[in-house]
Amino acid sequence: AILAFCWIYVRKYQSQRESEVVSTITAIFSLAIALITSALLPVDIFLVSYMKNQNGTFKVIICPFIAFVPLNLPDNKNSTEWEKVKFLFEELGSSHGLAALSFSISSLTLIGMLAAIIYTAYGMSALPLNLIKGTRSAAYERLENTEDIEEVEQHIQTIKSKSKDGRPLPARDRRALKQFEERLRTLRKRERHLEFIENSWWTKFCGALRPLKIIWGIFFIFVALLFVISLFLSNLDKALHSAGIDSGFIIFGANLSNPLNMLLPLLQTVFPLDYILITIIIMYFIFTSMAGIRNIGIWFFWIRLYKIRRGRTRPQALLFLCMILLLIVLHTSYMIYSLAPQYVMYGSQNYLIEVNQCTVTRTYLFLHKFWFFSAAYYFGNWAFLGVFVVGFIVSCCKGKKSVIEGVDEDDSDLSDDEPSAYSM
Repeated sequence: AILAFCWIYVRKYQSQRESEVVSTITAIFSLAIALITSALLPVDIFLVSYMKNQNGTFKVIICPFIAFVPLNLPDNKNSTEWEKVKFLFEELGSSHGLAALSFSISSLTLIGMLAAIIYTAYGMSALPLNLIKGTRSAAYERLENTEDIEEVEQHIQTIKSKSKDGRPLPARDRRALKQFEERLRTLRKRERHLEFIENSWWTKFCGALRPLKIIWGIFFIFVALLFVISLFLSNLDKALHSAGIDSGFIIFGANLSNPLNMLLPLLQTVFPLDYILITIIIMYFIFTSMAGIRNIGIWFFWIRLYKIRRGRTRPQALLFLCMILLLIVLHTSYMIYSLAPQYVMYGSQNYLIEVNQCTVTRTYLFLHKFWFFSAAYYFGNWAFLGVFVVGFIVSCCKGKKSVIEGVDEDDSDLSDDEPSAYSM
């Protein structure tokens, strides 16, 4: 199912003229890996929650096939290779291996935090508002486009009338004529796209689903507000009750309750409602990241590198999109920890025995090995909240999107047979 979704998503945005087999396969599998990787956190919490009995003793699973695993060392001819593999596992199991692995994952998570601040924070506000507002009417846009064509044609005729007596046009008029002709070419291309959209069965089908989109948009707004309020209260708790920047703003337990931190322990009583909620939050985080990348595009500082456009996205842009999503998925684990630290650390473990008997999740160990990474994540959460507020205000002030969003002068290299990209 995940591969089918990834194939449909990539094919929906992939350019028909510039598609390549290798890049398409890479994008599909990268997107699938990003979605599958997002399930690691719920699995990690599940394992630490159910690896012990209620009295704190570990559960033991007897595997019958263990009797067929040879316990003796291999022959001497392979002793060198075996020793190397054994040494590798010993190093990974030591504190040095954990520190190196934790530093590598935290470095990539830090890059994912920057991507989440830019794309996910804006996508959380843009996605629900775009669903509620919808797009402009194709018939109304076509009428406006026809008026623009008539106006541009009048300007062209006015400029050309100056050279009827054989006199050459001044350089200023030649530049203006070239600009008007280019504008006319773009408007006629828009006319063809709008005509195709207006008569498409997909447009009529989407119009019938309009109430459902509004309901989904309202639901996503409530989810975004729940997420933002919980993140704000969690960060405020760290600011008030943590030991400061030298400790990475880490706190054990929650002094200020937030909605998610209160809801997850309640859902633990009914298996598997808490894991379903965590999975929904993670998937919402991923899909809003997709929406943010689609709306903003891929930039390098102030330079726009690629646009993510339906049916006309270049292979390089799809690969960048998948790479950004992989990095954002890494940062998702810390975002969930910020919302419910006690739950992410210990799951449902709660024993009346001496301290240090609860097993923490691997996610917590990887993310909090170095205090300076934790401090950077803390300030990144405040930046995330700020970008969300700004993005929400911008999305509210923006009008409805055009039904053929993205058809402009940048599409001059596209052929005229690509209106079918809007049929999906």
